[in-house]
Amino acid sequence: MLRKVPHTYVIIFVLVIFSAALTWFIPGGEFARETVLVNGVERSVIQPGSFHYIDSQKQTWQILSAFFDGFVNTANIIAFILMIGGAFWILNDSKSIDIGIYSFLKFSKKWERSRLLRKIGVNNIILTGIMFIFSLFGAVFGMSEETIAFTIIFVPLAISMGYDSIVGVSLCFVAAALGFAGAFLNPFTVGIAQGLSDLPLFSGIEYRIFMWLVINVVGFAFILRYASKIKKHPEKSLVFEDDEHWRKRNEESNTDFEFNVPRRAWFSFIFLSAILLLFSFYYPISELKIGNNILRVPAIPVSTVAFILTGIFSLRKTVHYYILGLLTFTIVFLIVGVMGYSWYVMEIATLFLALGIFSGIAVGKNANEITGSFIEGAKDILSAAMVVGLAGGIIVILQDGKIIDTILYEVSKSMEDLGKVGSISVMYLIQTFLNIFIPSGSGKAALTMPMMSQFSDLIGISRQATVVAFQFGDGFTNMITPTSGVLIGVLGVARIPYEKWFKWVAPFIILLSILGFFLLLPTVLMKLNGF
Repeated sequence: MLRKVPHTYVIIFVLVIFSAALTWFIPGGEFARETVLVNGVERSVIQPGSFHYIDSQKQTWQILSAFFDGFVNTANIIAFILMIGGAFWILNDSKSIDIGIYSFLKFSKKWERSRLLRKIGVNNIILTGIMFIFSLFGAVFGMSEETIAFTIIFVPLAISMGYDSIVGVSLCFVAAALGFAGAFLNPFTVGIAQGLSDLPLFSGIEYRIFMWLVINVVGFAFILRYASKIKKHPEKSLVFEDDEHWRKRNEESNTDFEFNVPRRAWFSFIFLSAILLLFSFYYPISELKIGNNILRVPAIPVSTVAFILTGIFSLRKTVHYYILGLLTFTIVFLIVGVMGYSWYVMEIATLFLALGIFSGIAVGKNANEITGSFIEGAKDILSAAMVVGLAGGIIVILQDGKIIDTILYEVSKSMEDLGKVGSISVMYLIQTFLNIFIPSGSGKAALTMPMMSQFSDLIGISRQATVVAFQFGDGFTNMITPTSGVLIGVLGVARIPYEKWFKWVAPFIILLSILGFFLLLPTVLMKLNGF
């Protein structure tokens, strides 16, 4: 008889206990910290050479209180997940997403008439196109938390196309993670790391773009190969049984839709148009930050005009097309907000909440019905939010135990007398190891880069190489570390057990980690522009 795999909550609790045990064996220590201005933002960074041991803070009963603190520290992500779940449940009730998926699949079948496209594989083109867009988002503005919202869209789409939920998650979350790891303009990783290393912002971009392309080619090939296998043999999927929820939901989505346009749909449209016109008046020009460049464009006015024109056209057909248009422009304004106005989870969650409310109004729901749908959605996704809070307890234990700085100090000493290749390899391993405990890219940059960049000067390694080591170490393992609130949130939304995800993604992470090592070698062995 096979042993039952522990519940995700059990796995997290074991990891918390293990982290607490480490505080009994690893001595406490800390670096002195100072506040510096990095790219216009104040950040707390360590002072190189300031490490000193302190009294150990052994964790005992804190194992239980850590979960409370974990919920407090990840409250923004938890609220984000609940609001997204509630908003999308309202959308699901409208059947608009079902109609969108059905129309998309019907349209994609027309592509099969082309002999060339049929030979390449229509589905391969579609999957690659979607992944390329999300990888670009990850590389340019560090898309991460936003993928939780897109998971609700792409998992049912992947199931409808004959794949599984792992493919659905790969389309948005994994693709964005690949772009995040190989980023060339991400202000939250490359920008901060270069700023802390006193390097020109986004310098060395030529080789960074090359790395991003190589990572995409390898990553997309891995995902497409897996998708092809699942398409031929769905039962071989690790999550075949878990995906029954999505298959059942797709089967219950009747393709005999009733197309109509309630009066309230026009009210929703007119009200939103007036609001957007007002915003266009107050924000006629948006400064979109693309790397170190600022693009001044009338993003909001142009998007508003496009929304009004498409809204009129869609409402002459059916309210479902109008709601799909709402979803599309929600994504457009999300991108404008993130790139132009430094939006984070609060603003994004608010945007999607508005999407849910106005979608409910458009299909004729009253206030009680909209509220009921929102509560059902939040209830359905509650387990995903719970996991994020529980996983936050792992980081709390390590921080309160005062051992993170000790770990960094001890492993950094191991780089002495290793040579250039050996030293950059150890830096890569250190950053990868630390990502388990500090999944925040900007936080880890503030912790490690001031010391790593100065150490690279002593051993004759380019500071740019040190930034790349940080970038890869921070990026790849975001797809596997259980302390990542985004990963746990995505898996919760997709209903993929962590242990099954781990089994699928582990070989992928090993492949990407080896690829990262080979991409690191030219940074210390070759003369590259900007390095």
